[in-house]
Amino acid sequence: MRPARFWLRSLGGVGTLGAALLLGLTAAPTAPAAPAASRAPAAAVTHEAERAAVSQGLVESNHAGYTGTGFVNYNNITGSYVEWTVDAAQAGSASLTLRYANGTTANRAMDITVNGTVAAAKRAFPGTGAWTTWTTTTLTADLKAGANTIRATATTANGGPNVDHLAIDAGGPPPGGTTPVEINGQLKVCGTKLCNQAGKPVQLRGMSTHGLQWYSQCVTSGSLDALATDWNADVLRISMYIQEGGYETDPRKFTDLVHSIIEQATARGMYAIVDWHMLSPGDPNVNLARARTFFTEVAQRHANKKNLLYEIANEPSGVSWSKIKSYAEQLIPVIRQNDPDTPVLVGTRAWSSLGVSEDSDETEIVNNPVNASNIMYTFHFYAASHGTEYLNTLSRAADRLPMFVTEFGTQTASGDGGNNFAQAQKYIDLMASKKISWSNWNYSDDERSGAVFKGGTCDNNGPWTGTGPLKPAGVWVRDRTRTADDFPTG
Repeated sequence: MRPARFWLRSLGGVGTLGAALLLGLTAAPTAPAAPAASRAPAAAVTHEAERAAVSQGLVESNHAGYTGTGFVNYNNITGSYVEWTVDAAQAGSASLTLRYANGTTANRAMDITVNGTVAAAKRAFPGTGAWTTWTTTTLTADLKAGANTIRATATTANGGPNVDHLAIDAGGPPPGGTTPVEINGQLKVCGTKLCNQAGKPVQLRGMSTHGLQWYSQCVTSGSLDALATDWNADVLRISMYIQEGGYETDPRKFTDLVHSIIEQATARGMYAIVDWHMLSPGDPNVNLARARTFFTEVAQRHANKKNLLYEIANEPSGVSWSKIKSYAEQLIPVIRQNDPDTPVLVGTRAWSSLGVSEDSDETEIVNNPVNASNIMYTFHFYAASHGTEYLNTLSRAADRLPMFVTEFGTQTASGDGGNNFAQAQKYIDLMASKKISWSNWNYSDDERSGAVFKGGTCDNNGPWTGTGPLKPAGVWVRDRTRTADDFPTG
């Protein structure tokens, strides 16, 4: 967990390549090679808002693009609502899709309740750009056999958005999904595990990008196709450095680049970790104002996606757990104002070693956890540097805390040197047994041994598939990413 592996870089022309990538990613994403997304969704039953019970709102038809005969315009008051009564042939999970428009820039959040029980608290309904621009948001809830009441209640003084209809697929998500996101849907923390929409613990496995300011040329349509369909990865960690030539130098450029890569991961059915890659200085509070700005925009833009995780502090160092906790408790509410559902990943002390690299351990978090729900704590290891003490700490912590290994390598903590595959396998086995998700550092052709591609692969735009372009560490981690997923849904 030393910073050397991250920022020593001496390639010329990266800025031009990065700009070219940004232009390419901003365009419509290339469809993944796998045919998974071509299947037709299951039929849903539409329930128009104008035929529902309305409290403190009006049925109107003055904005084009609605279905049925109109839509409901909520009064600008907290507590206004639309309530549908729907029938279900049998009890079970259902997908609830609300179609809405919001011509303001404010998030008009609503509580969604089913039979009086909150299914989604303060669900984000961000601006859509115009009152004639309609979009949808989907959640999963349990219905009982027979009549059910579904209510969407405004939670802000601005009221709710204009609501067009509620569509219900009582069969739940479409059957036969093949991508990780199609199968698992919106993730959430349940106890000490990361769980899918069926409430079952899952383990995600995938790769972390290198710093986008240096290796954006390694994040292309071809490389992401390979990650999704050749590596069979479940998750892509998008590493945006704050210093070291990253976000602070051009917030607009790097935010747009992250937006674009999120869309690319989404198009391929992968989960995406938005990594606020703070490193030096090691106190995350130094960048709190920047983090507020960045995560506000990202959460507003992507609130309706099911495939995100927010990593809010990559590797704190030289700072107490209490200060990291304070940072998290200030930033998480900012995210929750716009996105109440996406899991948040909180960095831990001493380069996310649970404090081990600064002579502590997991007990400081167990005894003083972050005061927030739907969060996990991160752990980073490098197998050639971090032996039994680190492994045992992760094992103990995973029994008491929700853990996610957002970064690891088979080399030393510098990201370079010889590979200790035997020690790395011990970690892999532990993470599999306890369903600890992971992403490996890193999906680039950096000169160090921890970068999976051989030198020149990215500048030559591939080849990306198979083992030919890979270094030994790349061959090793690809094999462990490709093994069959265990995603229980029943």
